[in-house]
Amino acid sequence: MSDPLDSLAAFIESGEIRDLSLAVVNRTRPQPIQDMLEETFGGQSVDIEELDDPDAEENLVVLVEDDDVVASSPLSALEDEILMVNSDLYITRAKSLGDVTLPDVVAELADTRFRVRGYPVSNAEKLPLILISRYIEQLAWAHESGRLRSSFQRLSRLDDERGTRQVYRQLGETAVDVHVYGVPDWIPPRSFPGVIHAGYHGEFRSSWFVVYHSTTKDARSAALVAERVDENEWDAVWTFREDRVRAVNRYVERAL
Repeated sequence: MSDPLDSLAAFIESGEIRDLSLAVVNRTRPQPIQDMLEETFGGQSVDIEELDDPDAEENLVVLVEDDDVVASSPLSALEDEILMVNSDLYITRAKSLGDVTLPDVVAELADTRFRVRGYPVSNAEKLPLILISRYIEQLAWAHESGRLRSSFQRLSRLDDERGTRQVYRQLGETAVDVHVYGVPDWIPPRSFPGVIHAGYHGEFRSSWFVVYHSTTKDARSAALVAERVDENEWDAVWTFREDRVRAVNRYVERAL
């Protein structure tokens, strides 16, 4: 991205509209698994299909773009990381750093715009964003360097959510430069291992982002950016492209 960003919404809007479908091949898993996949991704610009292929393995999920398979993952990988998971596993620390594996078909959805709804309208649509958020935090922790910028809307989540609190405690034991953003309804103690950026209006209140900019050659950078567009409804995109990660990192540094 050559032009400077003027908002997080502009970053999301620059995501691609792609002709994508997720197909479950030779499914033998129960119908409710297929239903959960459709609930999670079916409301997006991603079609959900079932295919029978005598030459393929059972319970395989493929991501198809313009009639070409661009990624594949075992259905069990999506069950373990998204379909059979709820957000409480991240909040309570049951799903912590080192435990997250990103299925290839989810990673390949990078740079695709999503609109997701939270509970009570949907129990599932936000789960890919939660998975990507923790995966990016895990990247920073594993590389032990670089800069991580994370928005929580409310800083109290760093205290209320045991899993989140532990993640940032672990990140503080590394050389990662941690910056957190949100409405200051709770002020972290002096011992908090990061820089606090607080505000009451605009993107401090409406944004959800986790941006990891690696400073190590060959280490992966990544960013998730979501903006609330209605009550419990979000536009979102994630990316692993270095130029896009650098652009949103610079915007957050400048604007927030």
